[in-house]
Amino acid sequence: MQSRAVEILRQAGERELTSGRGPTGVAAAAIYISSILGGERRTQREVAEVAGVTEVTIRNRYKELAEKLDIEIIL
Repeated sequence: MQSRAVEILRQAGERELTSGRGPTGVAAAAIYISSILGGERRTQREVAEVAGVTEVTIRNRYKELAEKLDIEIIL
């Protein structure tokens, strides 16, 4: 799960999707996405509490990352 999150962040950085975004929110969204893709699903609330960001931040960032990086997320 960790390596997948790091890869998502690397790709986001290359495509400049992190500009103007809080790094904690982007990282939390990457963790949320990787938890879904890796079959170790965590709720947005769980990730938000640990990361110290809001659920809304995770929701907004994960949608942006999934769309721009062409990651298919099945909820």
